[in-house]
Amino acid sequence: MAIKIKNLNVSISNNHILKDINLAIPNNKITCIIGPSGCGKSTLLRSINRLIDNNENVNINGQIIIDGENICDRKVEITHIRKKMGLLSQRPTPLPMSIFDNIAFGCRIHGVRNKKRLRRIVEDNLRAAGLWDEVKDRLQSPASSLSIGQQQRLCLARGLAIEPQFILGDESTSALDPVSSHHIEDLFVKLKEKFGIVLVTHTLRQALRIADHVIFIYLGEVIESGSAKELFHNPKHELTKQYLSGAFS
Repeated sequence: MAIKIKNLNVSISNNHILKDINLAIPNNKITCIIGPSGCGKSTLLRSINRLIDNNENVNINGQIIIDGENICDRKVEITHIRKKMGLLSQRPTPLPMSIFDNIAFGCRIHGVRNKKRLRRIVEDNLRAAGLWDEVKDRLQSPASSLSIGQQQRLCLARGLAIEPQFILGDESTSALDPVSSHHIEDLFVKLKEKFGIVLVTHTLRQALRIADHVIFIYLGEVIESGSAKELFHNPKHELTKQYLSGAFS
């Protein structure tokens, strides 16, 4: 399954941010969205799970098709869409509750009540996020007691627990120290076997390390997209060449 974006335009308070976006984002690969600050990277990511709706005076035209469903259709039920997209924000956002309840929270919202099943879900997803061995003896401790790197892995586990189809990351390692950042990157590389992963990053080094597919956006337009190998080593557009060379950032 891929995410297909057709003629997507997004404006907020008459500011035209995304302009005629046409893309196919593949599954089971890491797609990195790159471009200078303010170019529309985060707006594109937030459009994919309809978090863009939280902005006042937002106007969306076009289609984002997932599983044959246009999620831009105003008749679409939002919770159903967001269940397909696990989101990892720039800074960790643990809920003000225990480590266990952070992971179980979304599952309970979606109707899981069986305690044995919830315990299995919590353990499986903490293992998937590389956190189980560090927290298995203190699952009832507040999530806020974890280090910032652990909190980000907790948030990743929380997103995985609802069985999404894609994982979205918005500068999701920028607040972390280098060791924690590389830990999250390694997890993404492992997790792409099961999920499509879409990451906004301002760090070209990160995209070089882990991206399979790259989208370069400039002033709200997709300038170039394709395999990471091709785009980084044989860019076709002059703007892409200038950005990769550090002529602007």
